[in-house]
Amino acid sequence: MNNPFKFGTIVGNEYFTDRTVELEEIRRTMLGPNHLVLISPRRFGKSSLVKKAVNGLGRPAVFINLQQITGIEELASMLLKGVFKLFPIEPLKHWMTHFRFIPTISTNPLTDAIDLSFPIATDDTTVLEDVMELINKLGAEKDRIIIVLDEFQEILEIDKGIDKKLRAMMQVQENANYIFLGSQESMMTDIFERKKSPFYHFGKLMYLKKIPHEDFFEYVRDRLTPVMDDNATKATEAILSFTLCHPYYTQQLASQIWEIAAYESVNQDIVEKAIERIVTTHDYDYERLWLNFNLTDKKLLQALCLGKTEESRRLMPASTFNSSVQRLMKRGYVIRTDRPELEDPFFRRWILGQMN
Repeated sequence: MNNPFKFGTIVGNEYFTDRTVELEEIRRTMLGPNHLVLISPRRFGKSSLVKKAVNGLGRPAVFINLQQITGIEELASMLLKGVFKLFPIEPLKHWMTHFRFIPTISTNPLTDAIDLSFPIATDDTTVLEDVMELINKLGAEKDRIIIVLDEFQEILEIDKGIDKKLRAMMQVQENANYIFLGSQESMMTDIFERKKSPFYHFGKLMYLKKIPHEDFFEYVRDRLTPVMDDNATKATEAILSFTLCHPYYTQQLASQIWEIAAYESVNQDIVEKAIERIVTTHDYDYERLWLNFNLTDKKLLQALCLGKTEESRRLMPASTFNSSVQRLMKRGYVIRTDRPELEDPFFRRWILGQMN
């Protein structure tokens, strides 16, 4: 019997937690000519959700994580490599004879991975324009290609003015749909909601929230029952109470509990035992993180752990409080749902342990 809980990678099939409403919204948007902007904190399952939705459409799709991109030419290369995975190379080479800078293409015989290199002194913008035009032509010839750009807020770090250039290229395409994923809400809303931004209202805005308690409860309980019997219901309630229905950490904790129940024993302390094991495993990492916070951020994190956010807000200037929250959100340690909260519930437990 295999562990039914999976975390840390893109999931699908039996590991995917039901998000039928969100899947349908993505599907409907991609069936039309529009683009989609999907925003949520990290580890909420954006990539898994979009991959499942796109696979269900049966359309060619390219997935790019902009955190891995350091320049315009590299973005063009990654897009082109993605296209090579979708279509036979020889016909593509014919299409590429119209490129103003034709890349050298090689294939690793051991892995079949494709490597691209453009001539030295290539104009980066021209290269990207040619690749984007190719994508549009292929979409007209075959089926509209879906381009998924993950962590899109990083676009502003790649090159000055690239947002204007990219928008100019995209807006003339009629045969491609774009899905922009982002984990930094303030940066993503600035890109897509600020009137002076090149990408202002370029796509339908969608926020991915936590999985509803009732849906997650059924999902977790049903998968714990084979190894926990009647104890699964109580354990599931304790899991969701601890993780606050955060998708990644719920899967992580449920996975640890399943392992204990399947290979050791089931008792009243099983959830607490699983939490302590995970916290202990990451003790060194949490200590290293804590040492890198300034005093203000430490005080705010402690207040969030104790549920005393409002008290903390009153004890420091509003500008200091807001700056700390924004800083911690940008770094991914704090997320805002109904209110600011620690992203990692195991880190929350570690901080509380240090305070005792």
